[in-house]
Amino acid sequence: MAVAARKGMMTASPLTGSPVAIATTAQPGFLDGWLSQIPLPKWALIAVAVAVAVLFLLFLICIIKCCCGKKKPKKKERVSLLPVSGFSAACLVQPEMEDLERGVEQTGRGKLQYSLEYNFRVQELKVGVKQAAELKAMNSGGTSDPYVIVYLTSDVKKKYETKVYRKTLNPVFNETFTFQVPQAEVPESTLVMQIYDFNRFAKHDIIGEVRLPLASVSLQHIIEQWSDLVAASKVEEEQLGEICFSLRYVPSTGKLTVLILEAKKLKRMDSHGLSDPFVKVHLILNRKKWKKKTTSVKKNTLSPYFNEVFVFEVPFSQIQNVDMVISVWDHDKVTKNEPIGKLFLGCQATGNQLRHWSDMLSNPRRPLAQWHSLQPPDVVDKALGLKSHLKLPLPPR
Repeated sequence: MAVAARKGMMTASPLTGSPVAIATTAQPGFLDGWLSQIPLPKWALIAVAVAVAVLFLLFLICIIKCCCGKKKPKKKERVSLLPVSGFSAACLVQPEMEDLERGVEQTGRGKLQYSLEYNFRVQELKVGVKQAAELKAMNSGGTSDPYVIVYLTSDVKKKYETKVYRKTLNPVFNETFTFQVPQAEVPESTLVMQIYDFNRFAKHDIIGEVRLPLASVSLQHIIEQWSDLVAASKVEEEQLGEICFSLRYVPSTGKLTVLILEAKKLKRMDSHGLSDPFVKVHLILNRKKWKKKTTSVKKNTLSPYFNEVFVFEVPFSQIQNVDMVISVWDHDKVTKNEPIGKLFLGCQATGNQLRHWSDMLSNPRRPLAQWHSLQPPDVVDKALGLKSHLKLPLPPR
């Protein structure tokens, strides 16, 4: 039976009794026949099949990514502007627009040659405007019509002008101007030379300027040099001067004592560069001029010394409603006296003026002295609601 099982199960027919060959149901198929022909062990075939499957899967993934996937755009990198080693990295990326504009304005305007000579004996400053070169073209034809304005910041109203030179970027001026400057005021002054382009029918355009602080140069000898023009700065405020006075108030007697001590750096009002100053002290009650005192006139000086005392009777019930105006004037025998500057003190004042007035009220019977800067007369009149050209009636004392 064992032999019959190996040979395909040989059995006898129940009808004939002769043996008949019957095929088994596990007959090998096509795939088994094909695999039986490969001269490799079974485990090697399985390994090859797995490797082929992995490679095929990777190939499919690559095709899907290349054909179906969308490439995402890269995000723009952000530049960090945090400070590094004491400076900002922004300067390494792109300069600020303000810096670029400033750089354009400060270059390409040309240069100016000038000379300076100070006479210590007569206290005169001679400024020579020699020539200019490579000026910026301001006209459509590629030229300019330049001229120079010269002044000192200590007296901005006294200005000199050169002649106008037509259609040139390299004018030769060769003009000299003289300023009366006391030796003590020289270090506080700045020489300003501005070159303008002349225009007959419109506003003159400024090409550039040179600003020279006199404290930065040695005037012991004659100076002659070139300087580059830069963009013009803002117009400086006119300095009117300073005044020193003391205040004292005694509530029990109602006496307000004003001591006018001195003034300095006053604005020049006369043609020879000096003034004839005197001081007026007004008391304003309910926006009306109430009482007035005047000092003597000091001739030909910008730093007068007065040391004059005025006493006003102001009841304690009215001291809170009173404003005191101190004004410096230039005396003129022929024409009308001109105001140099003013300031006012009182409860509606501000800054140093309010502080001085408050200190006076807080320290009765004690004189308190302080320096104050003069302000334009119209500014003070407007703040007090006064009309400087109109004389208001004074109430009876």
